[in-house]
Amino acid sequence: MRSSTHGRRLVAGLATLVAAALAVSACNGSSPSSSGKDAAEGYDPKATVEITWWTGQTEELEKKAEELAAEYHKAHPNVTVKTSAGATVTDDLLTKLSAGFTSGNYPDISYAFGSWAGELAESSRTQDLRDFVKDPAFGWDEFPAAARSTATASDGTVIGVPALVDNLALIYNKTLFDAAKLPYPTDDWTWEQYREAAKKLNNPAKGVYGTAYSVSGSEDTTWHLWPLLWQNGGKIIDGKKPAFNSDAGVKALETLRAIAVDDKSMYLDQTDEKYSPLFWSNRVGMIMSGPWELFELAKHKTNYGVVQLPGVNGDHQTVSGPDLWVLYNHDDANRAGASRAFLQWLTSKEVDAKWNLAIGNLPLRTTEKDTPEFTSYVKQYSGGQKFFDNLQNAEQARPTVSGYEEMSRNVGDAIAKVLQGKAKPKEALDEAAEKSAGILEDN
Repeated sequence: MRSSTHGRRLVAGLATLVAAALAVSACNGSSPSSSGKDAAEGYDPKATVEITWWTGQTEELEKKAEELAAEYHKAHPNVTVKTSAGATVTDDLLTKLSAGFTSGNYPDISYAFGSWAGELAESSRTQDLRDFVKDPAFGWDEFPAAARSTATASDGTVIGVPALVDNLALIYNKTLFDAAKLPYPTDDWTWEQYREAAKKLNNPAKGVYGTAYSVSGSEDTTWHLWPLLWQNGGKIIDGKKPAFNSDAGVKALETLRAIAVDDKSMYLDQTDEKYSPLFWSNRVGMIMSGPWELFELAKHKTNYGVVQLPGVNGDHQTVSGPDLWVLYNHDDANRAGASRAFLQWLTSKEVDAKWNLAIGNLPLRTTEKDTPEFTSYVKQYSGGQKFFDNLQNAEQARPTVSGYEEMSRNVGDAIAKVLQGKAKPKEALDEAAEKSAGILEDN
């Protein structure tokens, strides 16, 4: 479902151009969603209709999506679901969508990274699903709270349904812990214990690092800081103003700086792509990462364990990176209604178990824990149950506001400078907040 191991790459300049394009498309005449009525009002479930689904998948998984579309058509012969990846890589979907909004050639359903939600909501091309998901039959409360929040715009509009849920936990390398004669991490760990273990695991002579962190300045850099910020009582934004440069934010970044600069026990990855393979090959003792690692860990036969993130005063909050199925309005009630019905089927516990669990992702719904597929998943992927349980620690969501992507890049650059010893936490975060203030206030 992602274009790379972590799938969090958005270049700020590209995001800015896309945001501008979305704004222009929203202003070019009246949009389909500007009439004030529900997009599916008057929907006839028996009408013959074709809907377009941009899946955002790799070639292999696109074939699985096509199988699901065919299965749905067999059960609902009047509905044809036309599938395609939508773009060469998932990251390019936002650009493709913005161009489609201008030309009128956009899908009924599209995969979207959660960080795009603010931009898409402001395009005036999305459906508002808030009443649809309130139907008890839909089971909205079965999705994790952070995922529901990501699908919900700041004005309460629900633009889509979670397509993928994940979270960050602490993955530790048992081979390296055993070699250093250290006890394994536990769910009760503090950041002080994390730091001490990183120092003891670190062995420059053998090319072994205690832990690792991305310093590319991407969202992969930024979102790893948010759990520490929240655990210290901080906020990312307050209204339309940056709030990450509070005392809580400074304390959070100082926690990481001490490990990277003072102890020199942190591998600093300039690319986002190297720290996971180093962990798989017993060169890094601990990483903060997600369930997308499990397939590769099994493939490389890495001896590992998973616990929740270290905490502050017993607070072990994590961050979730939900991705979405976003629904779009074409001023056609039958297309809108058919899209909703298909999405409800696709994200049902029975079908999602054949989709997300089958490809190694966490289940979307809490009710899937009782399915045979989930039982098989946790047997196949050690740590899968822990990541599923850790969704309970995803208490907050990243802001779904226009301008988040560029703000994230500013924060990422600040983190990178600090961890490389080129700036102090307070000055770096203040600079990022100053750069980001105008971006958020203009949206």
